[in-house]
Amino acid sequence: MDVRSVTGSVIQTLQEAGAEVAPPTVVATAVVVVRNPLAGRGRVEDLSALEELGAQAAALLVERALAVLAAVGVTPQEVRGYGKGAVVGVDGDREHTAAILHPRFGAPVRSAIGGGADIIPGTKKVGGPGASITVPIGNKDDRWVFDDMDAVDVSLPDAPHADEVVIALALSAGGRPNARVQKPSA
Repeated sequence: MDVRSVTGSVIQTLQEAGAEVAPPTVVATAVVVVRNPLAGRGRVEDLSALEELGAQAAALLVERALAVLAAVGVTPQEVRGYGKGAVVGVDGDREHTAAILHPRFGAPVRSAIGGGADIIPGTKKVGGPGASITVPIGNKDDRWVFDDMDAVDVSLPDAPHADEVVIALALSAGGRPNARVQKPSA
């Protein structure tokens, strides 16, 4: 994996709509910018190099996201939600992001947080430097837990270059701030 940069951040929400959020909700993001080994090659059938890249990126990203969470006192066992996203530079193919995010990305994440029975929701697109992507967040064990349905925007001003991919992971604890939407009873 040819890494150009890595970043991590955390959002703790203490108030929402003028009301205290207690305990605060937490969303950590970790983002890596890597060279796309298939950039500029047109349609390529064998995407196995990107599947391997996805596993490597996931291991790095979950380590960084958990370090950010630890800095604010959140343990891996407290992670309730997760999400992923990728932006491939214009010399790539949207399918490159699917190869990175789907076949092998989830296992390192689930291993590091102690499970996760449900899919890791994700988004993907083609873009240039500064392109933002909205990373969906869902409950790690049950996609129908409304309180954990959320999203976080990720962008880097200098990425992706045409031959790069921006790969992001989001981990959350506490759900949406002051969540109160309920499933219908009938």
